[in-house]
Amino acid sequence: MSADEQNQSSLKTRLNRIIFGYDTRAGRLFDLVLIHAITISVLAVLLDSVSSINEQYHDFLYALEWGFTVLFTLEYGLRLYSSQKPGAYARSFYGLVDLISILPTYLVFLFPGAAYLIVIRILRVLRIFRILKLMRYIGEANVLIRALRQSRAKIFLFLFSVMTLMIIFGSLMFVVEGPENGFTSIPASIYWAIVTLTTVGYGDITPHTYLGRGIAALAMITGYAIIAVPTGIISSELITEHQRMSQMEKADARKNPEPKAAGDIQSLCCRHCQHAGHDADAHYCKVCGTALAR
Repeated sequence: MSADEQNQSSLKTRLNRIIFGYDTRAGRLFDLVLIHAITISVLAVLLDSVSSINEQYHDFLYALEWGFTVLFTLEYGLRLYSSQKPGAYARSFYGLVDLISILPTYLVFLFPGAAYLIVIRILRVLRIFRILKLMRYIGEANVLIRALRQSRAKIFLFLFSVMTLMIIFGSLMFVVEGPENGFTSIPASIYWAIVTLTTVGYGDITPHTYLGRGIAALAMITGYAIIAVPTGIISSELITEHQRMSQMEKADARKNPEPKAAGDIQSLCCRHCQHAGHDADAHYCKVCGTALAR
């Protein structure tokens, strides 16, 4: 290997440790700067949607947006360059989020005509997805994601049961009330059941008969009763996940009694594909198989 190749490899290694790592001062500083940049850019998008602020500070917000776009484009390029598996990173969740966060500003150039103003507005709003870039820096988000994944079967069963109730209530109201009272079809009646069970109560369709009002009252009470069900399911899985992590940390502490440096827990995030849902005792990424930095 020539000297130039060695220097390039050394540069990629240093960049990889700074951009994807959490255990160095430079890496933590890079993350801190990026978090502030993401927060300010999202705030700029929100303010840009206010007409009075846009009229007064349009030029400043426009320049600010381009500055952040260039910054995030440079960050995305450095992540691709320093990653040992650029393809895995580009196809990962955070890789796609990083790409989506910079594309809208460039795509606006493809729609300069007045007929495409609505499309431009949609592309500009897509920049709000930059806030998803913050997820990789929130450790508790990984716990929540794992809890949701563990409870997905129970949540699916709950949603299926609720949908069954909606179909039953909607069909009953269609038979009892009929088209003359606004329940023109079973789908329209199911829409009323959804609005009623979720306690929204738009009032655009209302029962008029006593029997229909009785069914509506039962649907409302049922709606209040089922609100607590998904909360209990997810809360139970969160408690289980926290207990499992605590046991893992205690077991790891018994194996390695030396105190860990700050950032070691976050280092379980794969620095190549950015997957962060690894167990505390994992040594390799469950997605791409890369060795985890411990």
